[in-house]
Amino acid sequence: MTPEAQLQTLVAGTAKVLSEKELLERLKLGRPLRVKLGLDPTSPDIHLGHTVAMEKLRQFQEFGHQVVLIIGDFTATIGDPSGRSATRPPLSREEVLANAKTYTDQAFKILDKDRTEVVYNGEWFRKMTFEDVLRLNARVTMQQMLQREDFRNRIDKGQEVRLHEIQYPIVQGWDSVEVRADVELGGTDQLFNLLVGRDLQKEEGQPQQIVMTMPLLEGLDGVRKMSKSYDNYVGVSDEPQDMFGKLMSISDELMARYYLLLFGETLPADARPMEAKKSLAEKLTARYHGDEAGKEARADWDTRFSKKNLVDADLPELPCPGETTVLALASSAFETAFELKKSNGELRKQFILPGAVQLNGDKLTDPTAMVAPQSGDILKLSKKHAVRFI
Repeated sequence: MTPEAQLQTLVAGTAKVLSEKELLERLKLGRPLRVKLGLDPTSPDIHLGHTVAMEKLRQFQEFGHQVVLIIGDFTATIGDPSGRSATRPPLSREEVLANAKTYTDQAFKILDKDRTEVVYNGEWFRKMTFEDVLRLNARVTMQQMLQREDFRNRIDKGQEVRLHEIQYPIVQGWDSVEVRADVELGGTDQLFNLLVGRDLQKEEGQPQQIVMTMPLLEGLDGVRKMSKSYDNYVGVSDEPQDMFGKLMSISDELMARYYLLLFGETLPADARPMEAKKSLAEKLTARYHGDEAGKEARADWDTRFSKKNLVDADLPELPCPGETTVLALASSAFETAFELKKSNGELRKQFILPGAVQLNGDKLTDPTAMVAPQSGDILKLSKKHAVRFI
C-alpha cells in the first residue's frame, strides 16, 4: 500500500496522533518503522482493553513494520502511576517475569511472533550506576513532572506522591531511546509518558518518535473503562463459552466501537444488531481459542439462549410476584430458585447494568424500574440461570 493508504488505516480509531504529518513522512522513507509498545506485566492475564493497542500493532505488522514489545521487568517494579489516585504496590522481579510469560503468550494470539522483537528494559536499567541515574534525572525538571494531571491532582488533595513514581515517565521515555523507536503506542492516559520519550530522543540526536494514543475501551457496563477492578472485563484467557456469553451482554451502542478498536473494521450502518453481536463474539472467541471453539461457543449460545429454547426448556418455576423493582425481582429469583444470595451491589454491577437480566428477551438495565411478570414470562438472570413465572 502507498504511504497515504497506510496512514489512513493506521490513524483510524486512534485518540491522538502527534503528528499525522510526521507519520506520513516516516512512512515515505520506505523502510520498516520500529513501533514500540511497553507492557508492565503487573498481573498474569490481559483483557480485551489491553488488546486495543495490540490490534494497532498488528496493522503495522501487516504493512511490513517491526513491532518492539518492551517488557517492563524493571518499570513494573516501580508501578506506572498513570491514572492512579494512589501509589501502586510494588512487585518482585520474579512475579513480573512469571506474569510476562503469560502476557506474551496471549499477545502472540494477535501479533506475528516472527515479526515481533521482545526486549526487557531491565537489560539497560540494571546496568546503570547511580551516577547514570542522576544524569538521566538531570534531563527533566520537576516542573515538567508536576505538569502531569494525576500527580497534580494527588498533591492538590494532600495525597502523597512518592519520588520513585516521578521517575516512571523518565524511564519509560528512555526505553524509546534504547530501542530507537519511530512510533510509540499507548492509552490516552499514557500521553505524558510518550511525550517524555520524544524529548529524550531529541536530546540524544535521534528522530523523535510519533506518538499514537488509543482510546480506553469501555467495559461490559458500557460506562467505565474495561478493568478487572470494575469486574466489567472480558479476559483473553476466559473459557470460550464464558467469553462468548460476556460479549453478548454488551450494548448495541458499543458494538461499532468494539469492531473498530478490536478488529479495525467498520460496522455497516444497516447491520442487524443481534447478528452483528453474535459475529463479533464468534470472531473474538475464535481469535483466542481457534475457529472451531468460536463456532461451538456460538452454537452453544444459540441452543441455550434463543427465546424458543428457553420457552421450551425445563426451567425452575416461581409464582408471579406482582409489581416489584428489577433489583428485588432478580434478588428474589436467585435466592428462591437457586439458593444464591446476591448483594444489591453485586446484582447491579454484574448482572443488571451489563444487561444480563432479561424478561422475555428484553434487557432490564435499570435496577429501580418497576416490572410485573405475568404467567409464562421467562426471567433470564445470567448465562446460566433463568426461571419461568406461573
